[in-house]
Amino acid sequence: MYVVKIKRISKKRGLSLYQLNNQAGLKANVIYSWKTKNPSVEKLKAVADVLDVSVDYLLNDANEASLAADPTELSKNQRAIAKSIDPDISNDDCQAIIKIRHEIMKLRISN
Repeated sequence: MYVVKIKRISKKRGLSLYQLNNQAGLKANVIYSWKTKNPSVEKLKAVADVLDVSVDYLLNDANEASLAADPTELSKNQRAIAKSIDPDISNDDCQAIIKIRHEIMKLRISN
């Protein structure tokens, strides 16, 4: 299931799976091979880093509806919370929050 998610996210990022393989430092067609075998944590983390998402996000299929949403966008609930804290929050500030959140998620995974 995560191969489908990786493919969708990479497409949104303007990357082919071939390009993603290269940028993650993987051999050709490694991601495709994950349809039949499980990837190593290191390889999955390399792909997550290129896509700027967490490994948990790639593996978590509990919320399949979230695939339609761009993982770099705040959800409707997250935006409502941000607006309740600061009604005048800008989209740039929301994007900054997203970047900080991604960095925190990366740190949690690496520890």
